[in-house]
Amino acid sequence: MPVDETLATYSDWLYRSALGVYLFAVLLYAVEQAFARAPRKAEVMAGAGGPDVLTDAPKSELTRSERIGRMGAAMTVLGAVLHLGSLVMRGLSTGRAPWGNMYEYMSLLCLAAVVTWIVLMAKFPIRRLGVFVLPPILTLLFLGGTVLYAEAAPVQPALRSYWLAIHVSVISISSGMLLIPGVTSILYLLKDTNSDRFPKLPSADVLDRMSYRTTVLAFPLFTAGIILGAIWAEAAWGRFWGWDPKETVAFVTWVVYAAYLHARATAGWRGRGAAWINIVGFAVNVFNLFFINLVASGLHSYAGL
Repeated sequence: MPVDETLATYSDWLYRSALGVYLFAVLLYAVEQAFARAPRKAEVMAGAGGPDVLTDAPKSELTRSERIGRMGAAMTVLGAVLHLGSLVMRGLSTGRAPWGNMYEYMSLLCLAAVVTWIVLMAKFPIRRLGVFVLPPILTLLFLGGTVLYAEAAPVQPALRSYWLAIHVSVISISSGMLLIPGVTSILYLLKDTNSDRFPKLPSADVLDRMSYRTTVLAFPLFTAGIILGAIWAEAAWGRFWGWDPKETVAFVTWVVYAAYLHARATAGWRGRGAAWINIVGFAVNVFNLFFINLVASGLHSYAGL
């Protein structure tokens, strides 16, 4: 199928627009974080075992920094809409699932991370943390749109399969979701180590529960992605598992996150120990994303794109 260059151009415009909107949102979050007060006792108590939802004060009681923070949240949603539009346009322009190369894969992964963050903002009192959560996503998007950018084109014959739409989408979405608890686990350690030094961060309990619940949702999806990949491997290469570098690191990632979930439920490991394991999972996830995809040689390698 020939590529629709017009739609491909629209896709690129939407991608860059989303990147700019996300950047503006980070600036708004930064203003709120800089000028906001520390959480009230009622909010800390809510994070310590009460309701998860932080209800905004009436409009007449909102401070200027809170209004700016709400604008940041709105910009994040707008950026996600533009971001989704870029993927849809890329798919329509090529007539295939829009995650057939590293640029598109990175775009889907980052969109999954942003949507996860939006959902968490609706559930937990964490809006100001956008100043910490969005910059890693912005970095990935910038690298995807520059260093890893690929023109809209048909995929190579080996990827012309319905499994591309199934396996790669599941792995990409779950990997994007797992980026968020990695960042929040780092913030948890900072808050737990010296709460007085970081008074504007949510309570350590809120950060811990947010990391855990996100991982609980993403881990089964990641597991399903590995299983679906094994089925595709058997159909394409005649074997379910061959310890290809990508398969090996995916297995290591799975083991690390399984260890985190076990540690989170085990007395003595709950808290700081579990958070460290989650951070290791975050590091392995990033290593898999860049080194394995771009440097290591194997059947899954994206090297050369």
